[in-house]
Amino acid sequence: MNVRRLRPDDRAQWEQLWQGYLDFYEQQLDAATTDHTWGRFFAEDTPVIGLGAFEDGDLVGICHLVLHPSTWSVAPYCYLNDLFVRPDRRAQGAGRTLIGAAVDEARAAGASKIYWQTHTDNATARRLYDQVAGNLGFIVYEAELDD
Repeated sequence: MNVRRLRPDDRAQWEQLWQGYLDFYEQQLDAATTDHTWGRFFAEDTPVIGLGAFEDGDLVGICHLVLHPSTWSVAPYCYLNDLFVRPDRRAQGAGRTLIGAAVDEARAAGASKIYWQTHTDNATARRLYDQVAGNLGFIVYEAELDD
């Protein structure tokens, strides 16, 4: 398995996995948001990184990172925003490999921490996450600010 930053020619394969990720979380985004997300991976002024796990040229997993400042650290933090592996490739190391690559990207960017969240009932992902990171017990609250 090879993990690398996504390239413009990966769009079609990425979009299939992106839609699978959205479906998993029962979310819908308009095409403009998906286009904007894709564009962020290649914008020089936006600290968003898109990674892909490839096997024999097939994209089997994606991981999106956001680097940002923190009030608790001089160094930036890295938020692992999205992680998705094709259902037929799960439990074969792609998720762990993507997290390892995300850690490498965060270190290379000078981040002092990488963190992420998942739904409490995502038992499959949590088994992996419990092996590679600590659950600090925080509960996430959200308030939508759109109309």
